[in-house]
Amino acid sequence: MATAIAAAATGGGIVVAGTATATTTHQAESCTSTVNGNIGDPVTVRAESLRDLVKRGAQEAGTLALADIAAHDVTRDGALAVGQVPNAQNGLVSGNSIADAAAGALKGSLGLGLNSSKTISSIKNKIAGSCGISVVASDYEAPESEQPIPQQPAPGGNNGGTGPQPGTGNLPDPLPSGSTGSGDTTVPQRSYDNIPVVPPGIPAPPPGNRYPGAAPVPGMQAPEVGVLGAPGQQQGQPVSGDVRNAGNADSLAAPEAPGTVQMPMLLAVIALAGVSAALVRTWVVRKAT
Repeated sequence: MATAIAAAATGGGIVVAGTATATTTHQAESCTSTVNGNIGDPVTVRAESLRDLVKRGAQEAGTLALADIAAHDVTRDGALAVGQVPNAQNGLVSGNSIADAAAGALKGSLGLGLNSSKTISSIKNKIAGSCGISVVASDYEAPESEQPIPQQPAPGGNNGGTGPQPGTGNLPDPLPSGSTGSGDTTVPQRSYDNIPVVPPGIPAPPPGNRYPGAAPVPGMQAPEVGVLGAPGQQQGQPVSGDVRNAGNADSLAAPEAPGTVQMPMLLAVIALAGVSAALVRTWVVRKAT
């Protein structure tokens, strides 16, 4: 009976051992090292590497802490658990996680001084600002690329087969010239043959023949335009269409015949003669005196 129980127990142990997932703990030599492992493996840090940071944090606390004793107490466990390998290609064990592990190892330490909570806070700030362990998952596999986005069916492709079919080369007819497909966009003309062109050496036709006027808009009449200075039109009367002369400009006098001396020129000559006579008289009087 005892032999059977032992055999059953041994068999159960084998089954458990076969279904359990083996994990390996990876220890970082310092709080700034890099650790490689499989996803989910525990990560620890060598406690001895935190001794100097704990000592300086206790000294800066100003609580009469025994820094050497606190630095010794943090190394009692040899290694501190700080996290695990993440399910990612790269990860990081933050300085805050390492600081929390060191604070847990210092509980009950006699070297924390009169205000243990202040000393612990100073030590955690020192470690958090100085530490960070890089973690690399060796067995990480990148997820498969996303499925390609399906192409949008062509307009009318699923409505009775009126749209273009792939591979057939059938394309929908373009919209008529001048019509709009959607919105207010105007399709350019297919051909510009209707625009008249004058061959070289031939006089250009009148504007009315080159660009015939469009059909009149219903309800509107073309304005009547008169011609300024037309025969039979009285000065100052508006022409047809209410077109008037701008301003009150008068024509200049017609030029005189060539060689005719005008009054301004005659006055200028007389004035010049008078000035010359006065100058001569002045010179003669000065010379005589």
